[in-house]
Amino acid sequence: MFRISKEFHFSASHQLCQLPPDHQCARLHGHNYIVVVELAAAKLNSFGFVRDYHELAPFRRYLDENFDHRHLNDVLGHDAVTAECLARHFFDWCKSRLPETVAVRVSETPKTWAEYRP
Repeated sequence: MFRISKEFHFSASHQLCQLPPDHQCARLHGHNYIVVVELAAAKLNSFGFVRDYHELAPFRRYLDENFDHRHLNDVLGHDAVTAECLARHFFDWCKSRLPETVAVRVSETPKTWAEYRP
């Protein structure tokens, strides 16, 4: 199996309102998110790629236009905007356009990440 990944960055705020008020994530705060999209294929296409990295440009635009420097609770329309929920959301978006998508990882900090991999 061949695998490729591409990393994307965006900055945004969120608030996890369902947490107790003394929990730090219950307060409005922001992150410099890192999103890694992983694609896989059993064989390479005629150009020798799983997928040309340039073909992930629409995802970059999607992040820039809808997520970068936004309040994620407003963007997604709910209060449980966790890294786990973002990973699933981005996976679904990518999988519908890039069938080779096998996983999406979302990091909120350099030491924490969540991954969605069905």
